[in-house]
Amino acid sequence: MVDMSLYAAFLVAAFALCVTPGPDMMFIVAMGGRGGPTAGVMAAFGVACAMLVHTVAAALGLSALFLTLPTLYHVLRWVGAAYLLYLAVKAFRDRSVPGEEEAAGAGSGLRRAFWQGAVTNLLNPKVILFNVAFLPQFVDPSLGHVQGQFLLLGFTIVVMGFLWDGFVGLLSGRLASVLRRSARVNRGLNILSGTVFAGLAVRLVAAPK
Repeated sequence: MVDMSLYAAFLVAAFALCVTPGPDMMFIVAMGGRGGPTAGVMAAFGVACAMLVHTVAAALGLSALFLTLPTLYHVLRWVGAAYLLYLAVKAFRDRSVPGEEEAAGAGSGLRRAFWQGAVTNLLNPKVILFNVAFLPQFVDPSLGHVQGQFLLLGFTIVVMGFLWDGFVGLLSGRLASVLRRSARVNRGLNILSGTVFAGLAVRLVAAPK
């Protein structure tokens, strides 16, 4: 169903993209810093699930709507920025004691980390346009099953991305768990996380399409 030489080239390109720091990775680092290692992994899982949704949309041709409806692109971009600013405000206002997030993490805290990762990625139209621009380069229409090729490529990069981002989230969460034993450092990490969220919001709005 796929051209193996194209697929090999895709694996190299996808790996390079996965390990290169970007908005999703910065978000996951911030989530791990706030909620601990498990929260970082759950945020990575949320991002991966959202990427899978983007892949299916690209395979069905729905993502192409953003190329023909610029208004839809800009609306989603501003909604995504507003959501990131909301997360930034929450982080800035967080006065929880060290370890509180981890203690609550077994339930609602982990679900929240997952959904925040998923929603942040889903509301980023640049990810949608990325799938439209990147995946077709490794699809060979002459082999048929174009949608199947899209899905295979998308699933591959989702798995690669989750493995790397999950590791990053775990590592950042473990480091933060050690540092959070100090209330002052705990407060500083919350401010740092809020700054990351706010910076991502500005980047989403200010960066050219």
